[in-house]
Amino acid sequence: MASIEEKIQELEDEIRNTPYNKATQHHIGKLKAKLAKLKDDIIKGHKGSSKGFFVKRSGDATIGIVGYPSVGKSTLLNKLTNASSKIASYDFTTLDVIPGMMEYKGSKIQLLDLPGIVKGAAQGKGHGKEVISVLRSVNLLILMVVATDIKKIKFIEHELEETGIRLNQKPPNVQINETSKGGVHVEIVPTNSKISEETALSIAREYFTNADIIIRENIDEVRFIDALSKNRVYIPAILVINKKDLVDTEQVMTIKKRVSNMDTLLISAKNEENLDFLKEKIFQRLGLICIFVKPPRKDKSDEPMILRKNSTVLEVCKKIHKEFITNFRSAQVWGSSVEYPGQKVGINHKLEDGDIIRIYSR
Repeated sequence: MASIEEKIQELEDEIRNTPYNKATQHHIGKLKAKLAKLKDDIIKGHKGSSKGFFVKRSGDATIGIVGYPSVGKSTLLNKLTNASSKIASYDFTTLDVIPGMMEYKGSKIQLLDLPGIVKGAAQGKGHGKEVISVLRSVNLLILMVVATDIKKIKFIEHELEETGIRLNQKPPNVQINETSKGGVHVEIVPTNSKISEETALSIAREYFTNADIIIRENIDEVRFIDALSKNRVYIPAILVINKKDLVDTEQVMTIKKRVSNMDTLLISAKNEENLDFLKEKIFQRLGLICIFVKPPRKDKSDEPMILRKNSTVLEVCKKIHKEFITNFRSAQVWGSSVEYPGQKVGINHKLEDGDIIRIYSR
């Protein structure tokens, strides 16, 4: 009996050897769905395989640093945090997850230095499955390469893609309602959709026996399969190109034109160049804001409260104490989220970075 890996290879070969046209679109879509389901089975089969790589989450957010061996991940972690990750000039120095805590603008952000990811990590090479299992749970990814070898970013993106990690993407706008009977029905709202109703229906039947599905965006086969799968995670990412001192200005400009379309920073971790810019970019991409509580007889608290963008007064109450929710009467806010200083607001008022808030309870 063929193994999952062999079945995957057979499907990939058939997809590659089948000409893509209107006549074959339906068949290829079905093959891609079968292929995606087999890859999902591999991911499920290795859940819990990260034994020895578990790190307790702490702080306001968690970031994973991922890259090939010897790109400077450990050096970066040590420069940004209070961690002490072993550093050497040879590959595979880090054989475990090393956590560190970065403090910035009053926030505490946990960074994880993981073993270097290598080509074939999605199939388990070089602790690949353990590393990726940890990465799937972080709030932000730093993809790290060296300035003299930027082509490896494509390999890293591929390995993450193969294991259901989607970088800098929003989940597909697809509504799925499973039903008890009636078969599978697909409705496509956009008139210029990249996927036909016949192809979408054949893909959907690989996942559901009975379901009503509405596609609300101009979607291709891959995005539609992502919508049907339960193993996709959507994580923001920053590309960090290390050892910028090894290339000249002209090469830097060339690199900027060639790299991925994600947010990109050129740094030198060893020489601490552009690390302040990196900290600010991390804070922005995590979507964090600083809120100050106004205590009695003071303008504002000394330390900020760290919240996510679009947080409301309710989130402030939760952070202080749950009794503030049940006994909430009103709040006053000073800052950019209100029309005038000290405006009275309700519990669902959205706050903005730098706001000062005073809460009144019964």
